[in-house]
Amino acid sequence: MNDFLRQFLIESRELVAQATDGLLLLEQSPANAECIDSVFRAFHTLKGGAGIVEFAAMERVVHSAEERLVQVRSGKRTLDPGLAGECLACLDQVSAWLDILERTGALPADRDPKADMAIDAAGILDSPADEIRSAAGMPVPQNWTASLLSRNSSVRGTAVSAIRFVPDRDCFYQGEDPVARMSALPRLLALDLEPVSAWPPLSDLDPYSCNLILTALTGSSVNDVSAHMQGHSGDCEVIAVSAAAASRMEGPLPRNVCKILEEQLALLDVEKVQHLPGRIASAGITAANTMQYCGRHDHAEALKRALGSGVGEHARVSLRDAIMRLLASDSAAPAQKAEPSQPPETITRTLRVDAGRIDSLVRLTGELTIAKNAMGHTAKLAQANGDSVAGLLKEQHGALERLIAQLQGSVIGMRVLPLRSVFQRFPRVLREMASSLGKAAKLEIEGEDTEADKTIIEMLFEPLLHIVRNAIDHGVEDANERLKRGKPRVATIQLRAAREANQVLIEVADDGGGIDVERVREVARSRGVAMETDLRTMAEADVIDLVFAPGFSTATKVTEISGRGVGMDAVRKAVEKVGGRVSIASRAGQGTTVSFSLPFSVLMTQVMTVEAGGQAFGIPADAIVETVRVASEGISGVGDARVIVHRNRTIPVLELGTVLDGSQKSRAREETHATVVIAAVAGQWVGIQVDRPGERMEVILKPLEGLLSGTSGIAGTTLLGDGRILLVLDIGELLQ
Repeated sequence: MNDFLRQFLIESRELVAQATDGLLLLEQSPANAECIDSVFRAFHTLKGGAGIVEFAAMERVVHSAEERLVQVRSGKRTLDPGLAGECLACLDQVSAWLDILERTGALPADRDPKADMAIDAAGILDSPADEIRSAAGMPVPQNWTASLLSRNSSVRGTAVSAIRFVPDRDCFYQGEDPVARMSALPRLLALDLEPVSAWPPLSDLDPYSCNLILTALTGSSVNDVSAHMQGHSGDCEVIAVSAAAASRMEGPLPRNVCKILEEQLALLDVEKVQHLPGRIASAGITAANTMQYCGRHDHAEALKRALGSGVGEHARVSLRDAIMRLLASDSAAPAQKAEPSQPPETITRTLRVDAGRIDSLVRLTGELTIAKNAMGHTAKLAQANGDSVAGLLKEQHGALERLIAQLQGSVIGMRVLPLRSVFQRFPRVLREMASSLGKAAKLEIEGEDTEADKTIIEMLFEPLLHIVRNAIDHGVEDANERLKRGKPRVATIQLRAAREANQVLIEVADDGGGIDVERVREVARSRGVAMETDLRTMAEADVIDLVFAPGFSTATKVTEISGRGVGMDAVRKAVEKVGGRVSIASRAGQGTTVSFSLPFSVLMTQVMTVEAGGQAFGIPADAIVETVRVASEGISGVGDARVIVHRNRTIPVLELGTVLDGSQKSRAREETHATVVIAAVAGQWVGIQVDRPGERMEVILKPLEGLLSGTSGIAGTTLLGDGRILLVLDIGELLQ
């Protein structure tokens, strides 16, 4: 994909998001003039961008929706849910095309049939297969801007907007003079006239019927041109012309262009006349093509004229003088620059960086962390041996540790994104779900500026989608039931986010009927999820936690939205895969809140080192509840299993060395006490017996690669200060 398409892709996605948000807001406030203008500008800019990259199918689809938005802006109709849905359908097709463009690097092959289908499905035009037509009934050519720019190449670089105006046939009777109106356009650069239909013989010509199509290029903005054409009859289309070409015509030449021109001068500055014609032709064509590339078409034409002004020495001198003038005008350009239109403090400081470069920096930071740990290990050895430089070494290690901690924070900060990119997708999702279920609900979003690691952001949509589906389908009552309970007819679903230390907290709360605890007990009993005796004594919070069991569902029927028993189980697995936790709190008749506790970064991991079977392992600190010393006789046998009783809980105990060795039998031990690390896995406690505990440390994990890639039970690796490899365990996978 070239840079031009890549920039088009980025800007188009932003405009689609802007238009979607605006349409959803307009459904709640149809008279919001500022929002209407914002949506219209987004559609109009999308259409202009599509025209610039010659994506005619997208231009047609967006234009079809834009035509209805013109009616909304003029007050001829209201943006009702039906029209909003039609415009959103057009945006869906645009998003699908953008996905293909991002994946393949080229415009979709089947774009024209898809455009017809999108316009037909949205019902925006009366005849879906027809082209966009002017008021005169003639098809609007999709490449009219390209033709106009081609015919007026000398002003192409300075053009900001293009306009195509087809007046009504009887516009003269309305006191209009379309030629005078177009001639008075602000900063007019070029004006072309052509007939709508072929001119008849002079004897049959009707002088009172307008038969003109007027196209023009101006140096003014689309808004200024549109304001000038306000109140016109007929059909008028204004499109933004590539700002890149305009910017290339202004200001100094790019440095690499100057370098190319200087090389052509060197080619012309020869003493021997041998091969002179070839040198002149090569230098002239190269210089002209360079200026053509920069959008300075008039300069390119001047170079071509100089090249063809004569032969031999005369042509060399003419061409050399023309190139010298270009370089001289470029060197004088800075003195002619106007003051910047934007004050320095408002200039954007955002820089798009390729993700691969950030990942490389992350890997480098990981290597530095390993080196820092090695230095700390060396300092401990020196201190143990009574080395006189041990104190200095320890002091230098402390300084290095602080600097690396700052570097880690900066690098991790480059990978974070605001949750807005996920949250902004849910107003549309909620709208469609509520509509399909016949329920009225609104979404309130808080903390969308909260940041999280991009891995968290990429993972988060699916789990949140399951929760929102359940809130709409199971939690929210229908309107009549809500009114009987004294609740507002429209239900409220809140999507909240906040940052606490190294954790990102996300909540999805609804004001529905809450979870029916007795219904959960009944389903758990019938499906064998828990024993009858346990169900009777379970606290409400533990019963509610059973909804995370695989295949669990309280739905009485399967719908397109829920009822298959895969939602909450999938949510817990996805959240725990990135080191997070999920919990549910419910109040009967008042609503349910599902909470996610997620790590701010999945790269930096707090681990506790342990030894088992003579090897060091790491256990993620966020999975550890506590570490206890248990007397050997405190570990009881229940069949083939081993358990301990701790804090009134019966906790199964697995010997880490035995699990990793694949053996079914525990090794004989002579110790009177055992060290057990109690970890929380899928809401349940499990004890992991180790030989001895180690220290806590921060590490940057490296995924397993090569032959070991995909090994279950291993989250990643890092190096200890003494050079040993530390395998960090994935407790959930290890115990399955």
